Amino acid sequence: MAAPNEISPQQLLRLIGTPNAPMIIDISIDPDFADDPFMIPAAFRHPHTDIAGLVALLGGRPAVVTCQQGIKLSQGLVARLRNDGHKAEYLSGGNYGWRNLDGAPRVPAAALPAPVDGHTLWVTRHRPKIDRIACPWLIRRFVDPGARFLFVSPAEVMGVADRYSATPFDVEDVFWSHRDEKCTFDTMLDEFGLRTAALDKLSTVIRAADTNAHDLAPEAAGLLALSVGLSRQFRDDHDQLDAGMAMYDALYRWARDGAGERHDWPAGRGK
Repeated sequence: MAAPNEISPQQLLRLIGTPNAPMIIDISIDPDFADDPFMIPAAFRHPHTDIAGLVALLGGRPAVVTCQQGIKLSQGLVARLRNDGHKAEYLSGGNYGWRNLDGAPRVPAAALPAPVDGHTLWVTRHRPKIDRIACPWLIRRFVDPGARFLFVSPAEVMGVADRYSATPFDVEDVFWSHRDEKCTFDTMLDEFGLRTAALDKLSTVIRAADTNAHDLAPEAAGLLALSVGLSRQFRDDHDQLDAGMAMYDALYRWARDGAGERHDWPAGRGK
């Protein structure tokens, strides 16, 4: 029987990428992490000794704690958090259990840009439409929930990146951008090791809408229409990003759970 403060890798996998996912804290000691430097998607590292700092970061949100094997480090910290009234669970089997779960993506730590004041900082062109909303959604849901995004005029992207140590994306001649026929969203899936069936399906729709290749996916026309509509509805790019997060949350659940669903009313009319 599972412990009341335990969550399985399978259960956690269903939560990651959704708006109600818990915060995932990796408290592996440095030598253990160096032996296998990969992250569970959306996880962040934190020393197991800094309980007060972790509580401040959680801000009352539910947490899943993991270490190398899910034994003394994570179980001990979860017990301490729960004793103090915080909602926390430890990952059964720890990072080893996650690694052995079929289909569970793992983010290489080396792929993460250097943090700025604790979180990754990204910069791109202002007035986003498709890729420049989809990529921030992907980063916040699967890479760094606290990531920040700067939207600036196209001519100033590289200058802002240099002055503020931000990572440029979806502009020409940078690492995080289009490659051949693939869009920036595809690049991020590849580099962050996030190629799952659901994200692959979503990436095809995004690529089709972003590169005007609507023959790749019939849903591309709808995504283009919604993206243009959002860009016209919001003057502030961050307000548009907030609205776009909800839109891509819905698209992800469609790609993961609902792509086969069809509707016909009255029932049987199409027969």
